[in-house]
Amino acid sequence: MPTGDSKDPDVTLSLATAPDFDDLTDNEAEIDEYSTALDVEAQLLCSLLWAPAESAKRAVAALTSADFYRPVNAALFTAISELVEAGKPHNSAHVFTTLQQEGRTSGHLGKQLTKALTDITTIGVPFVELEHNIAAVLTQAYRRGFREAARSLAQAAEELPEDQLFEHLLSIGRERRAASQRLAAIREGRP
Repeated sequence: MPTGDSKDPDVTLSLATAPDFDDLTDNEAEIDEYSTALDVEAQLLCSLLWAPAESAKRAVAALTSADFYRPVNAALFTAISELVEAGKPHNSAHVFTTLQQEGRTSGHLGKQLTKALTDITTIGVPFVELEHNIAAVLTQAYRRGFREAARSLAQAAEELPEDQLFEHLLSIGRERRAASQRLAAIREGRP
């Protein structure tokens, strides 16, 4: 490792040029690279596309499009779940054909759906991982719900009349309790 004693200026490292620890842990910095293969929602959708009908029925009964963070994933889940609920094939070719028949493959949004479907289809997640992926997507949605609850409470503190604040807090608590029970049921293998 270079020490600063080197005569070669390209090898010299001084403490003044070493990155500050705060620069490495900046919470404001966003990772610009998105990877379909590392997205648990995409993994779930891939395993759902390859799942047999009975497994797919259990999956679409356990989830809703609101459980998905990325709108394109929510739209693909909706298209897949509609095919599953109708008892039709739900593989990528049939999903694409359905989107095409509905006129949803043209324009900017259509291109996003088509690209996402292609990417999801080819990441290679086997259907045997479907149950684990359901729990992972619900876990993410559960945590997101707490962030949304905090924002809602902060907004309510600023905007709601005082006589409505406590009921607003209670309604959020009831919703979070229901989400907690739903997540526990999925983790325990109950529908």
